[in-house]
Amino acid sequence: MSLELGLQLYTVRHELMKDPVGALEKVAELGYSNLELAIHYSDAEGVGGYSVYGLRAPELKRCLDRLNMKALNAQMFPIESVNWDYLIPFAQEIGMPAASISMHMFKNKQAVLDFSDQLNRCGETCQKHGLDFYYHNHFQEFQKFDGVYVMDLILQHTDPALVKIEFDTYWALRGGVDPCEYLRVLGNRCDLVHQKDMPASALPVNWFDVFGVDSDITLDKKLGTSSPEQFTEIGSGVMDIAAIIQTVRDMGIVKTIFIEQDFSALNQFDCAKINFAQMTKLLGR
Repeated sequence: MSLELGLQLYTVRHELMKDPVGALEKVAELGYSNLELAIHYSDAEGVGGYSVYGLRAPELKRCLDRLNMKALNAQMFPIESVNWDYLIPFAQEIGMPAASISMHMFKNKQAVLDFSDQLNRCGETCQKHGLDFYYHNHFQEFQKFDGVYVMDLILQHTDPALVKIEFDTYWALRGGVDPCEYLRVLGNRCDLVHQKDMPASALPVNWFDVFGVDSDITLDKKLGTSSPEQFTEIGSGVMDIAAIIQTVRDMGIVKTIFIEQDFSALNQFDCAKINFAQMTKLLGR
């Protein structure tokens, strides 16, 4: 199976806010053809629907077709706010084969079980309409309740036929686990991966060394882990990305690695350019 490279558009969100069409044109110019969308629901002027920084489905589809780009997935948050009556037609109109929930917070084991039920229901909705459905991790999924990782509980209590995992290797590392080892745990539940890099100065690596393993990880605490000094361009950090790529290739399950850099000290296009060049080199293209 060939391994594709893509971009999560959150990486260039500030540029998309200023000029969404121009930003997509620049992303294409940098070499990206596979996209993961950061989408938003709005009911401006009484017309509900999803868009990519103001680009509704018809205009977005025309733009993607013109630039020979494909939307492979879209991330949404929180799960309670997803409007499937609008999301499904949006995905179908632009030819997008998947949707995912980008994050959730967990107070205790029962909250994880309740969330797993929600994931199953969302997966059923997607399956009925021909879409794959994913959950994307951050570090808090590697907190333990009753001695079991939140992520393991999600795997145990969701239907593999309905719910896949989009694995973020950076956030797994920040949760105290080896990304390569956990990729093997996920096995065929995971065919999409997020990749970024971590600077050597981002210490401690494990965020539970800051918050404590029994901490109530709230959204505010999670957002407090995201700042420019916690991220760096691929090749400038300490993550063993070559080993991650080798693990992915050995397993033969992952279809696409999406570059997603939450923050950068650089202009976002410069960040995306460096990341594309470095990942292309690592992939041996």
